[in-house]
Amino acid sequence: MRGPLGPVIGKYPSSSDGNGGMGNGSNDIIKHNRKCRDVVFLVIFIAFWIAMIVNSSFGFNQGNPSRLIYGLDYKGNVCGDRHADPDLRELELRYWLNPNQVYQTGVKGSKFQLSNARSICLMDCPIPSEDGVNWVCDYPEGDIHISVDDWIDRNYDYFADLTPELRNTSLQLQGPCYPVIFPSVNVYWTCQFIARASNVSLTHWQQMGGVKVIEDIAIDKSIHKAINSRSSVLKRYVADVGKSWPVLLVCGGFLPLFLSIIWLLMIRHFVTGMPWITVILFNMLIISVTMFYYLKAGWIGNDAISPIIGEHDPYYHVSARELNHLHAAAVFMTVLMVVAFLSSIAVVRRILMATSVLKVAAKVIGEVQALIIFPVIPYAILAIFYMFWLSAALHLFSSGSVVQNDCGANCCAYDLKAKRLSCNSCCGYSIQYTSHIAAAILFHLFGGYWATQFVIACSSTVIAGSVASYYWARGEASPEIPFLPVFSSMKRLVRYSLGSIALGSLVVSFVESIRFILEALRRKLKLVNSMPQSWIGKVIYQTSQCCLKCIGCIIRSVNRNAYIMIAITGKGFFKASEIATELIMSNILRIGKVNVIGDVILFLGKLCVSLTSALFAFLMLDTHRYKSAHNKISSPLFPVLVCWVFGYIVATLFFGVVEMSIDTIILSFCQDSDEHQGTAQYAPPLLIETLNDQNETQRLTQ
Repeated sequence: MRGPLGPVIGKYPSSSDGNGGMGNGSNDIIKHNRKCRDVVFLVIFIAFWIAMIVNSSFGFNQGNPSRLIYGLDYKGNVCGDRHADPDLRELELRYWLNPNQVYQTGVKGSKFQLSNARSICLMDCPIPSEDGVNWVCDYPEGDIHISVDDWIDRNYDYFADLTPELRNTSLQLQGPCYPVIFPSVNVYWTCQFIARASNVSLTHWQQMGGVKVIEDIAIDKSIHKAINSRSSVLKRYVADVGKSWPVLLVCGGFLPLFLSIIWLLMIRHFVTGMPWITVILFNMLIISVTMFYYLKAGWIGNDAISPIIGEHDPYYHVSARELNHLHAAAVFMTVLMVVAFLSSIAVVRRILMATSVLKVAAKVIGEVQALIIFPVIPYAILAIFYMFWLSAALHLFSSGSVVQNDCGANCCAYDLKAKRLSCNSCCGYSIQYTSHIAAAILFHLFGGYWATQFVIACSSTVIAGSVASYYWARGEASPEIPFLPVFSSMKRLVRYSLGSIALGSLVVSFVESIRFILEALRRKLKLVNSMPQSWIGKVIYQTSQCCLKCIGCIIRSVNRNAYIMIAITGKGFFKASEIATELIMSNILRIGKVNVIGDVILFLGKLCVSLTSALFAFLMLDTHRYKSAHNKISSPLFPVLVCWVFGYIVATLFFGVVEMSIDTIILSFCQDSDEHQGTAQYAPPLLIETLNDQNETQRLTQ
């Protein structure tokens, strides 16, 4: 039983005046018996935010997003770092100086890793000479009295200025100068060796008395394996998001804002045709986005992504994990497109029912016009939050510390500053990540999701409170409706219900996080071949996954209705969930199909906005700015996905006006009917007409 809620509604029917007005009754129904609820969870949310700020501060202090893109040189500097010694602001490409060390890293069973091979930062990948030997020498220091600019102008070569002793160590591949024997190409800011030695350079090298340079495919494969590792690809994906921030701003921020407002205005003034327009537009957009995936995957046309930056031999191709991911995305989008098209055919038969539901929402928006503008407030809050959150995420992902490896290798290199051959510090540098950094990243991701759910929940509750004021005033634009009901609803939310909102958003975030962790464990077990092989084990696993998805959907639905009852009654989250669930279950036959079809159309509308954002993101990323030089992105996959997600979130905020209007009026109608022996006294005439005509509508659409 709902206990004390009955008197909340039933206590005030006498407040109606003789002319059918409500007096102050509608206000009393919304405001009655309110007090702060679930305060403990509000305190937890505030403490969580303090922890988020501390966690982000760690990222800003320790992180360097350049590490996500560029490699380290033999001094441990990040290529392209203007604060390095020397200044590397124009030297962004990582080049391995000693080809024999690179070969050694590719030999099966070798413990020598590529991170220990001697590397340097250059502007361009060096090219073997056509009539001799070109050299790449260490950064000028010690007795080498030339500036870095002169060193660059000389194509990194000061071999002619070396003493006989240093020339001899160079011929032994111990520096400070190293021969350019193999051609190389810029692959994601790393000079990828092509395992075809220059015959001219190799001959001159041998004539000069240089040690044997091993020519083997292993020097190609070793570098390619490092560039194509999972960790390197993930870093590039994260870096792509940082590079494409103008695209995120336009396609993930301004464009969905504009489209969402246009959609709300069309619902207000052109409600009859909107369901048809939404279904048709959705199918056109999903086909267009799928075709762009095919283009970038290279299955259509000649515009496939390439890991090679700059001009190169058109006959030389480098495989990339990013291209494989685009192939998988194209297949997934194809399946999704087919399923969506077949589903939209089924929805078309129910369009009339959806139209009747949307008319009710259009009526509410017309009476409480501030609802169209209100979502701009949570939109602005989320926009500011995401700017901070994304910047902190980039720094957290790159917040490892640069440390020298302990390789124990038998190698020597000449140290220009120490003026001697050093065999004790030839190990390279790498970025060390600790477990607490991984925990900080997971905490940051969870915090972003919880904050998003919290803002959306606040927006939904404010809308529900505004619409409830409209309903309990008999759906009339009369003076009895509170002036600017949106701000009245906001005041009630901030004063009484933030704790309940924090609890509801936490429940959704927690369930989704559990699903994410289980999926990560599944992938890890699959890699180590620990997944259950029996059909019983597979059935149990798939069943558990299905159950978790169903639980997530149910919780999101219950939460949405709980926010409505929080706005109406001021109850705590769990009590409001109980009331909402009981109301829905007792009236499910009356409102079930109408509400479901309305939700489907609104969901397609959100997808239309997000797909448009993704489509324009593809177009912006296809320009020269993001296909060349240091702004080149490794793949459009992540930026497009982020724009898709941001577009969906923005659409959720604005479409929540229609969604929450429908749900609030239907729940209020159920409560009204329940309190007055099955006959709703406060329902707007259009709602009564819609629900009474439901059976006829269903008959027409069978």
